[in-house]
Amino acid sequence: MTADKKPIIIAKDVNKWFGDFHALRGVSMEVKQGEVIVIFGPSGSGKSTFIRTINRLEEHQSGDIIVDGIELSHDVRNIEKVREETGMVFQQFNLFPHLTVLQNITLAPIWVRKWDKARAEEKAMELLKRVGIPEQASKFPGQLSGGQQQRVAIARALAMEPKIMLFDEPTSALDPEMIKEVLDAMIELAKTGMTMLVVTHEMGFARAVADRMFFFDKGEIVESGTPENIFKQPKEDRTKLFLSQILHH
Repeated sequence: MTADKKPIIIAKDVNKWFGDFHALRGVSMEVKQGEVIVIFGPSGSGKSTFIRTINRLEEHQSGDIIVDGIELSHDVRNIEKVREETGMVFQQFNLFPHLTVLQNITLAPIWVRKWDKARAEEKAMELLKRVGIPEQASKFPGQLSGGQQQRVAIARALAMEPKIMLFDEPTSALDPEMIKEVLDAMIELAKTGMTMLVVTHEMGFARAVADRMFFFDKGEIVESGTPENIFKQPKEDRTKLFLSQILHH
């Protein structure tokens, strides 16, 4: 399906330190347009750090990161361009509490994309329908459940019409009964052909939609493959151990 597409994200030998701590140790990955990539591994393995280097929320010290042909260097204009093409959804929803759901979603398109209000609101309503909560448009984030807030955060990221969506453990702050509604919205998004990088422990989601999975441990990619490879015949002992711990809970 994606065999003929060119890579939209290229990471080559990426290294990152926090002081003396070597957080990313020579990470290389190519992601083709329209691929859904799941990144998993123990906490502190560098998964969130890696995904945050892709839109320069974290700065890497060596190696190359190229997003849709734009190299992430110290050039601020490059960083801004990449951020416009990259939507990000975090553990915490980061919605503005004093703005309605609709205003949260239309803010960036109006300010950054210079859309008029009517166009931005029409797009916002379309996205709220897509994530299943059009009736919440005029509410404030505090009136919504965590699962609804996270779906608003997804709609807000999509309103900028990004080419790539990055998800950093989007369900880890949610109560168990809300996880499915957020994953369902993400599965729907994957079906549209959006390029997605998802840091998650949700292996059911990985099985359902990942094209490839990358297992991170201690700042490096230990193993990668299709969900079929990873679940049925993982090669590395560290991968086997980690999967046995999370799949049997």
